[in-house]
Amino acid sequence: MNRTLTITTDPIHEATLLSARAMSPGMGAAIYFLGVVRESEEGANILAIDYEAFPRMVEHQFEIIFQQIEKRWLIESVRLVHRIGVVKVNEPSLWVEVIAPHREEAFAACQWLIDEMKRTVPIWKRPLAP
Repeated sequence: MNRTLTITTDPIHEATLLSARAMSPGMGAAIYFLGVVRESEEGANILAIDYEAFPRMVEHQFEIIFQQIEKRWLIESVRLVHRIGVVKVNEPSLWVEVIAPHREEAFAACQWLIDEMKRTVPIWKRPLAP
């Protein structure tokens, strides 16, 4: 399984990421998820979220997640981009793409990846109030 992990302070550009998509002729499903900062967090209005990460642990935890995906589903590739630093409301903080032969495994792997990421990857968020 091909895997690409990018942790960056740069904005996420969907069009650029989509134009770089590569998939073999046997693949029939390419899905992606875009996580965007909402205007409220736990009932309070916010202006942005400040994401902080411990890079080596982030890479380690994502590698474990990618290995588990590879064991559970037939996936050709996973690309994941997560922003750190201040991300304003309506800006994306997460982009995930999963390519698989069929939609079932693509959706399942993507959902599981995001759930595991939130549960195990040391990326912390601090809402910034107005």
